[in-house]
Amino acid sequence: MVEMKVSGIVLDPQSRSPIVVLRDGDERRALLIWIGAPEANAIMLALESIKLTRPTTHDLMANLIKQIKATLISVVITDMQENTFYAQLNLKLGERDLVVDCRPSDAIALALRTNSPILVSEQVMLSSSIPVDQGKEEEDSENFRKFIENLKPSDFEQGRS
Repeated sequence: MVEMKVSGIVLDPQSRSPIVVLRDGDERRALLIWIGAPEANAIMLALESIKLTRPTTHDLMANLIKQIKATLISVVITDMQENTFYAQLNLKLGERDLVVDCRPSDAIALALRTNSPILVSEQVMLSSSIPVDQGKEEEDSENFRKFIENLKPSDFEQGRS
């Protein structure tokens, strides 16, 4: 699993649909998930820490989790099939572990309200993520190549006393 952070919401230049942008901790890979306008609004409210006078649906869900003394352990984007992402909520209720199927946009909006980690499966990252900083990737690859070229057998010898 790869822990991701919400980088923001952008608009698809052609369809004008909102896209939530997730980035890994090293800011090397991003995952773009097309979402609806109401979901984008729910995520933006949480990102900007805007409190409304009445709870939104995601606030209600967060309040419910808290009231029943459960914990949202993580949200996980588990799969992508036919251009659709799938996600789940991983909850702890007493001794029970609960897994609840949900849309990624709802999972993200809820994770932001509960300060829960957003995880993405390695399979989804391999198939759907994009490099964020290609120059950094190339620089790291070149540095590693130079390191390997300059290795000597003596570099592997342990100090003798």
